[in-house]
Amino acid sequence: MVRMQPEWSPRITWCDLPANVRTGIEQILGGPVTEAIGQPGGFSPGTADRVRTSTGRAAFVKAVSPALNGHAPGIHRKEAAISASLPLTVPAPSLLGVFDDGAWVALVLSDVEGRHPHIPWRLEEITLVLDALLNLSQTPIPPGLRHLPRLEDELVDAFQGWTRIRGHLPPECDPWVLRNLGVLEQLADSGLKELSGESLVHTDVRADNILITRDNGAVLVDWPWASIGSGWIDGLTVLINVRVFDPHFDVDSILQSHDVFASATAPGVDAVLAGLAAYFIDAARQPPPPGLPTLREFQQRQGEAVIHWLRRRPSFPTSAGGSPL
Repeated sequence: MVRMQPEWSPRITWCDLPANVRTGIEQILGGPVTEAIGQPGGFSPGTADRVRTSTGRAAFVKAVSPALNGHAPGIHRKEAAISASLPLTVPAPSLLGVFDDGAWVALVLSDVEGRHPHIPWRLEEITLVLDALLNLSQTPIPPGLRHLPRLEDELVDAFQGWTRIRGHLPPECDPWVLRNLGVLEQLADSGLKELSGESLVHTDVRADNILITRDNGAVLVDWPWASIGSGWIDGLTVLINVRVFDPHFDVDSILQSHDVFASATAPGVDAVLAGLAAYFIDAARQPPPPGLPTLREFQQRQGEAVIHWLRRRPSFPTSAGGSPL
């Protein structure tokens, strides 16, 4: 029996895939799929199904075509190449195979027995995820991934969002942002150098891209945006996600205590937060991409969460010094 995902999900399902795509996936799996359970979360309009074959083999399948979103197939191809080269020590699903007919692209990945973190976040699960990210930051980058882009290069345009906002102010711009726009611009500009490093960085760590396993581990999924950069950036994005769902969670105490942030400084954190807020708030003003109707709303929520956090940090505003957290 093939079970469909909830009606409210914007994703297509296994049953919506063309017959040749399903056949190609089943050839990778070595048998016909008899069960497919759609997974909620994320923003892709493609499939996200946990499947099981007639022989009991389990896997996770994600598939998309340009008709759903013109950029999505290329993103899947990037993720396939990255996933194939990830070291076994990285907490990520294994790539079992890829179907690609030039239009439809399907990734077949190992099935991870796990669930997303609780929302609002719980401290013990934040710690599990940060522990996994500490391990990731200490993992040598394999030769097959040395070509990945530098994070500071990838986010140059994104961190210039405050300049674009200054040129075209949103109708209901936060008064605090208006009063501090110059400082935010300067901080975001200095934040680029804080992104530099020699660690493998996921760059898109949030609750729907994390699975908590039964043995209290944390597995990171969806790897198309992997890059090379500072080892504490992924941890910072986790804390932003915590604040999105609980604006009063004391994430600063975690910044000061967890080893993944050992090399971060208070000014450096402020600078990166300013840059990420510039990206989220500027991007949220844009029309939604095809097939991703909820993306801009979530980016706005992220931007507001970062500003709410940043304006309460005692180190803001500050110069680009190096005082420890």
